[in-house]
Amino acid sequence: MAEGFVSAADRAAFIAGLPKAELHLHIEGSLEPELMFELAQRNNVAIPFASVEEVRAAYAFSNLQDFLDIYYQGMGVLHTEQDFYDLTAAYCARADADNVRHIEIFFDPQGHTSRGVAFATVIAGITRALDDARTTYGMTSKLILCFLRHLSEADAEATLDEALPYLDRIAGVGLDSSEVGHPPSKFERVFARAKGLGLKIVAHAGEEGPPAYVHEALDLLKVDRIDHGNRSLEDDALVKRLAGESMTLTVCPLSNLKLCVVRDIADHPLKTMLDAGLHATVNSDDPSYFGGYVNANYLAVADALDLSRADLVTLARNSFTGSFLGDAEKARHLAAIDAYA
Repeated sequence: MAEGFVSAADRAAFIAGLPKAELHLHIEGSLEPELMFELAQRNNVAIPFASVEEVRAAYAFSNLQDFLDIYYQGMGVLHTEQDFYDLTAAYCARADADNVRHIEIFFDPQGHTSRGVAFATVIAGITRALDDARTTYGMTSKLILCFLRHLSEADAEATLDEALPYLDRIAGVGLDSSEVGHPPSKFERVFARAKGLGLKIVAHAGEEGPPAYVHEALDLLKVDRIDHGNRSLEDDALVKRLAGESMTLTVCPLSNLKLCVVRDIADHPLKTMLDAGLHATVNSDDPSYFGGYVNANYLAVADALDLSRADLVTLARNSFTGSFLGDAEKARHLAAIDAYA
């Protein structure tokens, strides 16, 4: 048992009470099967599953594309402002139960506008739930608009145009969906435009894509944060650069396991990242599909990699220092972690 713990139960209790932030969460990926069925019925949408159990059985993926196919199918039940509110409110309640104090969540407007759902409908439902979470739980939040990388840069430009009236509610832009074959360089111009608008920049890179995609995200997109970044470890110079620049990596352990990025959670590179000085964090990605919210991800790697109390405190501190909160808010959360630890 790692330093600072007498048992696995002791470590689990420590994780449960540890203040933390979540920086890598796709709100559409928190759609639980029960809510999927409820919304399908509410909106008279046919889904190819007869039961909640059938949906869960379909969540056996061999790669990212397997997951994305069912992810976009599930998204089809979301139609009204209330649907997006209910989806986001359910996630916020689960995050609060895991002692998550701050969230920075992704949404995929192109997955909705392509179905005829207005951008305004999507953002109104999500932001109303985030406002209510602040009132109810004291949970702060930032919203990040993601471009779907399997679509064109012109499509991303059109989506950024749609976002312009709502920039007071959008903190940044990101890049997600099918990684291989869609390098960050494909979106260099739209990200430059977003940066010019004062938006923070993040991008999925180095999950299934090569280290070269991480280099592109850094050099061409000028990212403030790398989402995933696992394959950075294949490039020693890149690891040194990421550590030297204190570049935050939003790592998602159960996602990596479920999508076969790692064969076993015991093979997960998180401890290697920490030992290399990388600014890694723990996040849930698409928790309803990948088997767990934030604390489940912490527990999985803590047990498999025998993480110490110091490791867990570092991960929690990284989640706030890597956030887009202001310095005073970061300091407040770091003080709470130190007081707890």
